[in-house]
Formats: sequence, C-alpha cells, structure tokens
Amino acid sequence: MSLRTVLPLAIVMVAGPQFLSAIFLATSGRWRRNSAAYLLGAALSISLVVGIVYVSGIEFAGGDRSRPVLEAVAVAAIVLAVGYVFWTRETAEPPEWMGRLGTASPRFSFRLGFLLLGFFPTDLLTSAAVGSFLAAEGRPWTDALGFVAATLLLLALPSLAVLTLGERAEQALPRVRDAMETNAWLVNEAVLLFFLVLVVT
Repeated sequence: MSLRTVLPLAIVMVAGPQFLSAIFLATSGRWRRNSAAYLLGAALSISLVVGIVYVSGIEFAGGDRSRPVLEAVAVAAIVLAVGYVFWTRETAEPPEWMGRLGTASPRFSFRLGFLLLGFFPTDLLTSAAVGSFLAAEGRPWTDALGFVAATLLLLALPSLAVLTLGERAEQALPRVRDAMETNAWLVNEAVLLFFLVLVVT
C-alpha cells in the first residue's frame, strides 16, 4: 500500500481519544513503560483485526455489487455520528478511564491500546477495510505492515517528543492535551468528516 493510501488511514486510526491517550501516557509518571505498553497493545490489536478479516476476506471481501450497499451503510453511520457528536457537545464528559491515565500502569496502558485501536468503531472499520482490500486484491498480508507502522509512529509522537525534546515537550504536551480535551467534540467531528470524505471518494 502506498504512503498516499496509508497516511490518511493512519490519521483516522489515531485521531481522537487514541492520540489524546498517547499524550496523557507520555506525561505520566512511568511514561516510557506506559507508552511502550500502549503501542504494543495497539500493534497487536490492529494486526489481529487486519489478519482476521484478511484470512476470511475471500468470503466477504465485497464484490462490485455489494460495495454500494456497504458504502451507503458507512455514510449513513458516519452522518448519524456527526449529528450525535454535535448535539451532545455541551454535555459530553471525558470517559472515566481517561482520569486514570496520569497514574496508569503498563498493564492498564497495554489493555487500553489493545481495546482503543482494535475495537473503537472507526478503528475497527478502518483495519477491517485494510484486511478486506488486501484479500480482495490478492495481495500478501505483509502489505498491511506499512499501515500498522504508520499508525504506531503517529501514536508514538508524544513519547518521541518527550524523549528528544525533554523539558520543552513535558511543558508543551499538557497544553496540547488540555486543548484537545476542551475541544474534543471538534476533534471528533473533524475525524468523522475526514472519514466521510474517504468513503465517498
């Protein structure tokens, strides 16, 4: 898969609570172990979803006749999600688990990475689309490694920033985190609209 194809998919994978969690973990007490565990969990779950869909993709890769139906369902789901996010923007509360990220353990971080990147609706759909595409095209599963690597690289940016920039990153990341948390509904809307463009084009 080309970089032009992989990068938008990777952005869809990490935009939202996935990247916000990576920032929280990069500013946690055990940030090295927590960030590594988070990335490991994400890598396993993404690979698992892509692999499962790839292996069984021959049966439901979605020929030309089924693609319009699948696209219509995806568009309808995204439009409903956009409306829901907009109408609940004033009452939306951060999930409870987000409050635990500052004192997270590596085990919790691993589990969070596995669940967020493997089973968050947009991530599940994106990984499944990659596996289905590769199966339908008769391409090897290893072609998905670029997609997995790009997603992990984006998730690793906060911890890489702390590693390379030190105190400057430690001071900047909480401000980025707070801004994203305050405007979470805008981030979610941007991701959904971006995904909608990917589906209809």
